[in-house]
Amino acid sequence: MAKAIMIQGTMSNVGKSLLVAGLCRVLKQDGYRVAPFKSQNMALNSFITEEGLEMGRAQVMQAEACGIKPSVLMNPILLKPTTDVGSQVIVNGEVLGNMKAMDYFKYKKSLIPDIMKAYHKLEEEYDIIVIEGAGSPAEINLKSDDIVNMGMAKLVDAPVLLVGDIDRGGVFAQLVGTLMLLEEEEKARVKGTIINKFRGDKTILEPGLAMLKEISGKEVAGVIPYLYLDIDDEDSLSERFISNKAAGLVDIAVIKLPRISNFTDFNSLEHMEGVTLRYVTNAADLKDADMIILPGTKSTMSDLNWMRQNGLEAAIKKQAAKGKIIFGICGGYQMLGEKLSDPYDVEASGSMEGIGLLPIETVFDKEKVRTRVSGNIADMDGIFRLLSGIRIEGYEIHMGVSNKTGGGSGNYFSLITDSVTEKTDQTLEENNYKSDGFVSENVLGTYVHGIFDREEFLEGIIKTLFKCKGLEYNQVKSVDLKAYKEMQYDKLADSVRKNMDMDFIYKILEEAK
Repeated sequence: MAKAIMIQGTMSNVGKSLLVAGLCRVLKQDGYRVAPFKSQNMALNSFITEEGLEMGRAQVMQAEACGIKPSVLMNPILLKPTTDVGSQVIVNGEVLGNMKAMDYFKYKKSLIPDIMKAYHKLEEEYDIIVIEGAGSPAEINLKSDDIVNMGMAKLVDAPVLLVGDIDRGGVFAQLVGTLMLLEEEEKARVKGTIINKFRGDKTILEPGLAMLKEISGKEVAGVIPYLYLDIDDEDSLSERFISNKAAGLVDIAVIKLPRISNFTDFNSLEHMEGVTLRYVTNAADLKDADMIILPGTKSTMSDLNWMRQNGLEAAIKKQAAKGKIIFGICGGYQMLGEKLSDPYDVEASGSMEGIGLLPIETVFDKEKVRTRVSGNIADMDGIFRLLSGIRIEGYEIHMGVSNKTGGGSGNYFSLITDSVTEKTDQTLEENNYKSDGFVSENVLGTYVHGIFDREEFLEGIIKTLFKCKGLEYNQVKSVDLKAYKEMQYDKLADSVRKNMDMDFIYKILEEAK
């Protein structure tokens, strides 16, 4: 039976996900078969596994740190917010339905068998499971039905490390206050505390660490410095959204929609030499962009209304008329069409006009499309001719079907199959395929998430942008993204190993049942 250890936090965004990944990497380096686990995750960034099941990207990132394939067993429950008071509930990778917060609160304990089934399957395959909590275990209004913090720790009898964020200030109050609000049995599960995101001279902190140990009765298991890493972020608190970069030769603007999802689609663009990637919310910020990206969203119609109200839609049309490249992915692709209809009340019911830059119409369906795909871009002419025939891979995850309308010019964007094959050079003629997306002059859209992660397409779109500006192709320089990720995970592990008391961690694991 696998050993378990759990990382909980004093609040959201204290760095639990990265610490879990770092600890997983250290344990992997030390020769253990290790897997991450989070019983319930709430995030708009999700991923489709090889089996066509949906899970949170944080556990995908952690699985990468472990050197293993992501599995929905690592995240049996995923909540994707649709409104401020409701979410789409995904269990074992499949949509259960939409629920209001209060309805889900009453329902969630019935999902414990699903949680435990997933956990026990992981136990059979791995030596150690590193569990991540959510938010804070001291949410006293939620504790009675908890399935993700102390409730989860109790289910599997896991020791807990409690993490506080010193960068926000008040870290000692965070940690001690959280412990004070726990029941005695819960306090006993907390074996140590961790101070995360520390900047400065640790010797100045030492008197506080001694007092923290004395007041809390818990060992200080580590003081982790503020790390500057390039690892997939989990939620919209991401520092990627803060734009303070100097302008590059090519400027790409991503619309930061209120319910933006899967913004990790664009991380690879940041690694291209001479390229600036910005997330924008104001129409004025689009004027210098060479390409404008409309990303995925959990609420396509609502976010389109938001763009309409704040002037972004008009600005996008203006830039499109100037010949700037407009690129829509998933919900952003749907927005670029002429009409969106919701006959089954999937989003907002009724219908509304789209931006009108692509001659397509989207109808929202009751069933979610979830599949990994591979294929090739169609033969292109005009501005996108450098992309012709390039192979693409990624995944689809959407609730709508988009078809060409009677008017307008253009063609489909790519031909794809419903699963990634072992032979990446396999031709489409050997498979059943379907058309995806649409292209019309300088506007294109696709349902394929992760399309920029394949180096050939990434270079192709950047070369296209360089050519539009009259720049030479040889100024484009990409990196080996897989090797770069591995380097980042090793850098994270190095910091965890150096700044966390690993002897204490192994002692906790040895004492665990």
